[in-house]
Amino acid sequence: MSFTTILGIMVGLGLFVGSIFISTDNYLVFLSLSSALMVVGGTLAATFIAYEARYVLLALKLIFKIFRAPQMGRGQLTGEVGRVVKWGYLLQKKGINALEQEAERVGKDEPFLGWAMEVIITGYNGDEVAEMLHNAIDNAFNRNLVPVSILKSMAAAAPAFGMIGTLVGLVIMLDKMADDPTSLGAGLAIALITTLYGIVAARFFFMPAASKIQQREEIMRFRNYLIAEGLIMLADRKGPRAIQDRMNSFLDPAIHFNIDKSAK
Repeated sequence: MSFTTILGIMVGLGLFVGSIFISTDNYLVFLSLSSALMVVGGTLAATFIAYEARYVLLALKLIFKIFRAPQMGRGQLTGEVGRVVKWGYLLQKKGINALEQEAERVGKDEPFLGWAMEVIITGYNGDEVAEMLHNAIDNAFNRNLVPVSILKSMAAAAPAFGMIGTLVGLVIMLDKMADDPTSLGAGLAIALITTLYGIVAARFFFMPAASKIQQREEIMRFRNYLIAEGLIMLADRKGPRAIQDRMNSFLDPAIHFNIDKSAK
């Protein structure tokens, strides 16, 4: 679980709700089913019109995945360097065929990495491997950013539908004002709730979720580029220490992999 995400939501909602309780005794005025339906329904309808349904559903699923722990952490990058260095030793001692079993094992959990190793086993040189891996990484990153674009679009649509709901509420309020002028204040409050819902949905849910998903995808792209550098050197038959030094150049010195320490 991503405790910082959960904590952020709990603190944010707590401060929002707490400020309402401090400011007024009429808490129920902030609850409006019709306003929620206008914002949520309108936002979803516009999004399904603008994007293919499967991408919209994927984006909605990814909102819930931000509560999970990230796939790749800072310390894990050191392990990725060590893994490729180990493959360098295998290549030195047993030849290219020794990597086939590793490719089969790794490919079960990480299809990209398994495929990348198969490219090396096929016998392509470093430049050819670099072109194929970089193309695969960039295309995968672009595909994975589609849900981010959808969530950002929803963040833009939610306040707009909040304003539409407010305008609808104002029209209804003005229509009834001739019969009961005293209801103007209460009617205006209800009309403005829709705008409030739209802004909260956009700035508290959709935009933060989009930002977190994008950040995690950028981290995974960096990790894939890091591994790709090591695999390119494997294709050029470079030694384990050269692979270590090249991959470490991408990392903070505090998390550099050290062959000498790992061998002890």
